[in-house]
Amino acid sequence: MRKLILVKYAAEIFLKGLNKNKFEKRLRDNIKKKLKGLDFEIINDQNRYFIKIDDLDQGVERVKRVFGVAEVCIVTEVDRDMDDIKAEVLKKVEEVKPDTFKIVTNRANKQFPKTSIETSMEIGSYVLKNYQGDLSVDVKNPECLVNVEIRERAYVYTSADKIKGAGGLPYGMNGSTMLMLSGGIDSPVAGYLMARRGVELNCIYYHSHPYTSERAKDKVKDLAKILSNYTEKVRLFIVPFTEIQMDIIDKCPQDELTIIMRRFMMRVACAVSEREGIQSVSSGESIGQVASQTMEGLVVSTDCADRPVFRPLIAMDKGDIMDIAREIGTYETSILPYEDCCTIFVPKHPKTKPRLENIRKSEAPLDVDSLVEKAINDMEIVVF
Repeated sequence: MRKLILVKYAAEIFLKGLNKNKFEKRLRDNIKKKLKGLDFEIINDQNRYFIKIDDLDQGVERVKRVFGVAEVCIVTEVDRDMDDIKAEVLKKVEEVKPDTFKIVTNRANKQFPKTSIETSMEIGSYVLKNYQGDLSVDVKNPECLVNVEIRERAYVYTSADKIKGAGGLPYGMNGSTMLMLSGGIDSPVAGYLMARRGVELNCIYYHSHPYTSERAKDKVKDLAKILSNYTEKVRLFIVPFTEIQMDIIDKCPQDELTIIMRRFMMRVACAVSEREGIQSVSSGESIGQVASQTMEGLVVSTDCADRPVFRPLIAMDKGDIMDIAREIGTYETSILPYEDCCTIFVPKHPKTKPRLENIRKSEAPLDVDSLVEKAINDMEIVVF
């Protein structure tokens, strides 16, 4: 008898048809990477992953953050013997001390002589006869739900032993993206949601020294590090942006500063992505949230992109975004009072409905290619 971690992967993986094995292999490989440094063994028992590990708590904490894992359960492994199973189920119920209970059996191993329903009925009858106290069966809303998995071995766990996982798809299965990471609440959430769909995450940050402090840069590094807890690694590209901003301020209309700045950010993100072989760009923009995020503003800024631009927060309310930020652990860092380059040069009356042909005319005095190239040549790369 021993405690193991049962990994239940997202139901979406079951629907992948002939590609299912690829998703399962990537998920298994990602779990191994996440458990690196710990003494563990992954046991495949009839398409279920069980993890034997010395540090059970640390194992659960790491595995639940692996994208593609819907749920982790702490299970007790026993012999595939009815008497052993009954004894363990009774022990579980006695630990919970409920008024009502229910047994659910999954008989994956068809060599076991009884059906799932017959097994549940026999175990339930045994528990009722041997439990010290008042106890009844409630099949709709039991206080204690006991799961019994019968495979090469048998595994017993209750609803109290289940921990919600990150869900989504295995990381790295769906290409790559360059996240425009600011120090705010939204962009880290956008990065998390993209990674949760199996997209490899890279980040780019625009630093305006001396107008933005080193603390602002450190804040973004901390956010990238938090995101790396959910991924294999995160590369953060820190781009000096002061020269570009000052040139825009000198040569472009004031009310168009924000949208032209966003266009340069898009150009730089695409240029770095091209150099690094990254397939898309992502941002934390949400429709109508600020002046540059109107429908017209988004169209104008996307005009500069040479690859797909994803905005996973586009229709989300701020409150919903903040809830996710708290859940993934980025919120407290995001609200630290260090301004980024997007906030320090905001005009008093920014244009909310820019026209593409007008913006292109306003950019004409700028040496776009030279500014982008210089910024990329001077950037810093940090890996978490």
